[in-house]
Amino acid sequence: MSGKATTGHRPTLVLTGASRGIGHATVKKFSAEGWRVISCSRQAFSEKCPWPMGPEDHIQVDLSDPENLGFAVQEIRKRLEENGCQLSALVNNAGISPKGSEGQRLDSLTTAMHEWRTVFQVNFFAPILLGRGLFEELKAAKGSVVNVTSIAGMRVHPFAGTAYATSKAALASLTREMAADFGPHGIRVNAIAPGEIDTSILSPGTEKMISNIPLRRLGLPEEVADTIFYLCSSNSSYVTGSEIHINGGQHV
Repeated sequence: MSGKATTGHRPTLVLTGASRGIGHATVKKFSAEGWRVISCSRQAFSEKCPWPMGPEDHIQVDLSDPENLGFAVQEIRKRLEENGCQLSALVNNAGISPKGSEGQRLDSLTTAMHEWRTVFQVNFFAPILLGRGLFEELKAAKGSVVNVTSIAGMRVHPFAGTAYATSKAALASLTREMAADFGPHGIRVNAIAPGEIDTSILSPGTEKMISNIPLRRLGLPEEVADTIFYLCSSNSSYVTGSEIHINGGQHV
């Protein structure tokens, strides 16, 4: 099931990194389209959040901890079973990009090995572990997986650190591999690569980059959420193994 929900066939989205920015806009978009959204993030559910089903459909999980991630997969499967819902989409949006003690970019000479491991665990290993852990549920629904990569995975970025950039490049490659492996089971796997999106986690100085973006503006979280929804809907039923650039032409 994909696209606008109909009575009795409510599709479900599992979304990581749901608490802010692109993740929050994605919750709003899918909820408005009638989907059930199971959100996963490091934070507990906020009572200020406007979604009435929030506490029941939120799972607090530390994606940097493989054991905790395994628990989250079991919890997701349990909640799907309890409600008789189909897992129509998995969106791997969570990502971390550590900075130096004074907020500076960590390059390949200055990134500590424990930081590399943590970044790859969250940005790269968590998406494949979730995809594999929820494979049967996605297969039953002929579902869709969307991995959130980054423009930093294609070029050296002034703010994104080396561990983050290389993890996103690896995730783009993983998307192709997953599309080839999951495709015969009816599961589509795509990626979106956002550029400079106007969220609370933008680095100072980002506004100076606007002159190098052909559309001469930052992107909006809602624009990214709309593209994610397209990739999870029947409108993209023959699209798999793709990485869509959402960056106002910054990559050209």
